[in-house]
Amino acid sequence: MSNPNMEQLAAAQKANAEVMMALLRTAFNGVERLTALNMAASREFFNSTVANAQQLMSAKDANAIAKLNSELTKPNVDKLMEYSRSVYDLVAEMQKEVTSVMESQYSSFTKSATSAVEKAKSAAPVGGDVFAATMQSMLNASNQAFDQMTSMAKQLSDIAEANLQAAGKVAAPAKSATAAAAKKASK
Repeated sequence: MSNPNMEQLAAAQKANAEVMMALLRTAFNGVERLTALNMAASREFFNSTVANAQQLMSAKDANAIAKLNSELTKPNVDKLMEYSRSVYDLVAEMQKEVTSVMESQYSSFTKSATSAVEKAKSAAPVGGDVFAATMQSMLNASNQAFDQMTSMAKQLSDIAEANLQAAGKVAAPAKSATAAAAKKASK
């Protein structure tokens, strides 16, 4: 194998490694942001639950409890919707970042690597085809990882969208039930 082919293969492998590192950084960043969002939501839920329980315990009669209960439900439904929107926005942003990295870099690197491997195969001395086959195998594994990352990003986006739609369906009846309970309690 000639030296330029080795350089091309090394450059292609380096480029593939850089793409994979960019994708992993994006994934870790997304997980970190999602964890922070979940922690903030959990903290808010806990604080809200404690405050609501204190208000309910201070109620003097059943009508006051019913009225408080209906008043306390609406902010929780709104918070659930806000949380769902935040998760959806985060996942959509991650998907865009991943797609951007993959589309802008990966296809050109894959073409270059494939070309270099094909040249190496044709110019390989006896026994050198093992190295080219190894490089081809690594390139195929990289392509499979790329396909799996694309699929994972799409699945995350679909899950977030489904959760957002489900939260919207739950919120609409809850808001109307809250309004009805508040009206009934005020009578």
